[in-house]
Amino acid sequence: MRTISTCLSPQLLPLHSFEDKTVVVVDILRATSSMITAFAYDVASITPVPTLADCRMLKEQGYITAGERGGQKVSGFDLGNSPYEFMDHQLNGKDLAFTTTNGSQAILSVTDAHTIVLGSFLNLSATADFLLAQNGSVLILCAGWKGKFNIEDTLYAGALADLLQNEFAFEDDATLASQSLYQFAAPDLMGFLKKGSHPRRLAGFENHQDMEFCIQRDKFQLNAIFREGKLFRLEQTSII
Repeated sequence: MRTISTCLSPQLLPLHSFEDKTVVVVDILRATSSMITAFAYDVASITPVPTLADCRMLKEQGYITAGERGGQKVSGFDLGNSPYEFMDHQLNGKDLAFTTTNGSQAILSVTDAHTIVLGSFLNLSATADFLLAQNGSVLILCAGWKGKFNIEDTLYAGALADLLQNEFAFEDDATLASQSLYQFAAPDLMGFLKKGSHPRRLAGFENHQDMEFCIQRDKFQLNAIFREGKLFRLEQTSII
């Protein structure tokens, strides 16, 4: 039977095997949520890069620069990391260079995986459908916060595991714990989420609307897949 496992922080990746798996990278607040929103508004591609310098170099090649450090927009960048900044049809067909404290780094940490897709509550069911259509096992990689465990990504892992539990065996206790946490928090997800350290950090930047937006479930019916250094929109759920 196919399995699903959960890596609660990129720091724990050495303990996981992922080369033959589909890896779902999740950074709920806010990188993967913003990237999925960007694809909903028809950007052509997103290139995740590790450093600010990499982003600025791609800007010279015509890319739109987006990202944050410490939760705040980088000076001189075209866009920050709020999903609302990507709700712009002027981005249609544009290529984005994206760097964040956690999310873009997490994507780049698993480039040897068989398949890499983005996870968010915004496209939760579309991601589950995609995974169900594949043949292999799944690893959920939580981007966390600077290598540490966080609540919001773990809640997503639990929600995805909840949708997949009838077709996938839970490989580890992290997946079981994530599902249990999600089931406990689901009746008031926002109220529970506000107790977390990163939501409190973002609240200090007056980003309440971002948090409310990012935990909306199934707003978009699309997926984003990583291929040859770039992320692209993927709508079909066929086997790849």
